[in-house]
Amino acid sequence: MAYPEEEHPRLLLHNFLSVQECKELEYIHKSNCTVGYRPNVFSTTLSHLIATNCAHLIMPFVPIRERLKEKVEEFFGCEYELFVEFTGLISWSRGSSIGWHSDDNRPYLKQRDFAAVCYLNNYGDDFKGGLFHFQDGDLTTIVPASGDVVIYTADSRNTHSVDEITDGERLTMALWFSRDAAHDEDAKLISLLSQTPLRDNGPELWLPLPASSNMYWFSPEQASSHDQLGFDICCARLHVLGYDVVYSEDKISCSNISELQMEKLRLARGDELFDYEFVNILHALQVVQFYCWKASDLKSTKVEDSNKVVLLLQSQREKSLCLKSLFLKDLHLAESVFSAESAKHPNWAHLTVAVAMWEHYAHRLHQELVMCLPHWKTHQSIFHVSFDDN
Repeated sequence: MAYPEEEHPRLLLHNFLSVQECKELEYIHKSNCTVGYRPNVFSTTLSHLIATNCAHLIMPFVPIRERLKEKVEEFFGCEYELFVEFTGLISWSRGSSIGWHSDDNRPYLKQRDFAAVCYLNNYGDDFKGGLFHFQDGDLTTIVPASGDVVIYTADSRNTHSVDEITDGERLTMALWFSRDAAHDEDAKLISLLSQTPLRDNGPELWLPLPASSNMYWFSPEQASSHDQLGFDICCARLHVLGYDVVYSEDKISCSNISELQMEKLRLARGDELFDYEFVNILHALQVVQFYCWKASDLKSTKVEDSNKVVLLLQSQREKSLCLKSLFLKDLHLAESVFSAESAKHPNWAHLTVAVAMWEHYAHRLHQELVMCLPHWKTHQSIFHVSFDDN
């Protein structure tokens, strides 16, 4: 192995990811994440995206994974084939931290040779705490900055820790690399995609399908039971952005969160009801987070006042509040965990435009996936495919 001539081989790359790439990955995470592997952590994996009918959302990862793999191979002088072992978006909320460890410190992690951590938002502006520390060597402390990437060996030469998050939400994308083909993430993802019905048209092909409701249930004790105090992540993210969920009259008496997550709904704020029917809560969350992502673009867009806003009836408001107590059993906790989000008065006309923009975005990514998949199957590798427009 041709490691750099250093006792603790590691490299910090500034602005490796563009602002646009960071914002797109943030959108994907905040509209799809589930409860993570550690307390107060949320995660989004590529296999989860495929399982929830959002396979098209793996497309933005493809060129980034390629560039990172090339940089790791170049820096560490790899004279052998390297495989991406795992790719995941991870956010650390208030109270989360991790002590000194190496990334191969468990028997089931020994296949990991190298790691890359990509920072998607900024220390100080978006969260407090969460500094990254190496135990030894140069570059001992890293202050997360959007677009920066740190790469290092996954063994004990790069033992590290992360300080506790005291406020906000710290967003990262983590990748691990292995020399062992048996742990090639690409092969596993291609197998999953091959089992997924993919055609080149029809909105049902990119409308999200929520996973088990337990995967979205956050509680202080990490319990997945809805009987425990806590909250549903999807509903909580909508709530902190200022939106209430309104179901049809025949669903008001339902107390089954798993059933409600699959039901059609509309969004409201104050006494205004956005009269557009979302197919489920994940669909609503994806459109709202897309609206947040594209807000600056939409501000410069001249649109007519929306005709999709009607008066929210008092009976609807009361029943919506009743259901909110089911989804958000600990409202204070939800607002504390997602304290970095701020509610803004929605421009319903812009949200109407965002619905159409989201559909176009999802359709475009889906078409790209359909065209790329045959090439990926042939080579058993996920890579960027260029197509001649002619």
